[in-house]
Amino acid sequence: MATGDKKAYPLRISADVLDAVQRWADDELRSVNAQIEYLLRDALRKAGRIRGAVSPTDDDKADIP
Repeated sequence: MATGDKKAYPLRISADVLDAVQRWADDELRSVNAQIEYLLRDALRKAGRIRGAVSPTDDDKADIP
């Protein structure tokens, strides 16, 4: 998905879930936003809602030093 294809979406999330996602994102060297998108894509793929492997987005690539 190209950067121009992304849409902003406000997300309400509990503090404990956000903290866990932040820690996970830090471990994976991703931003929280990229981690949430990765998790959503993985869940969609596993549920058969999208096809193909979960590939890094441009955001994921930018987070890798």
